[in-house]
Amino acid sequence: MTKAHAVIIGAGEGLSAALARELARDHALTLAARGGEKMRAVAEKTGARRVLLDATDEHDVARLFDDLPAVPRVVIYNPSARVRGPVAELDADEVRAAVEVTAIGAFLTGKHAARRMLEADPVAGTRGTILFTGASAGVKGFPNSAPFAMGKFAQRGLAESMARELHPQGIHVAWVNIDGAILNPGRSEPDEAPSSMLRPEAIARSYRHLIEQDRSAWSHELSLRPWVERF
Repeated sequence: MTKAHAVIIGAGEGLSAALARELARDHALTLAARGGEKMRAVAEKTGARRVLLDATDEHDVARLFDDLPAVPRVVIYNPSARVRGPVAELDADEVRAAVEVTAIGAFLTGKHAARRMLEADPVAGTRGTILFTGASAGVKGFPNSAPFAMGKFAQRGLAESMARELHPQGIHVAWVNIDGAILNPGRSEPDEAPSSMLRPEAIARSYRHLIEQDRSAWSHELSLRPWVERF
């Protein structure tokens, strides 16, 4: 039986690697990222194809989707960029570049993922799933973090608009609010607060749940936070 195809953009360590391991159980994978070293390690463990990609370049993104070995059933967009500092002191070019990664890259991925999925015949009424990795900055803006809030608010609005447009056409779109710190490689939890960070494998299982949701009860937004997180 031919495996369905999944695409993970922004592939590397931590959450991206956990998503790749989770999906590799029953999907053929394509991983895409700007750099190749971190992606190589994940690909070797999952048997994934690797593609170097600038997610803010429409030519790159269109070519990624046109060159896939099959119409994707799952597409996940992970990249984001931050510029920290007081708003009165931020460099406009740096802000513009950060918003392009978080928001424009998400738009280009959503556009070309939807374009390819709409070419496919529905399977059990659905054509596929597009997921965007969000953050609490897309719900509440934090001080000294205006560019990240700009990008994540835009990404959240994009996902909701796409969901309203594409759900009736059999494409499930959802934005995932990662509301807390992820226990990525190199990070550790404080001794006084065990299990206070989100584990990448647990997040990946929640993405799996979204992918497998029945279309009669699709979510367009999901918030994930550890039990200690205030909200």
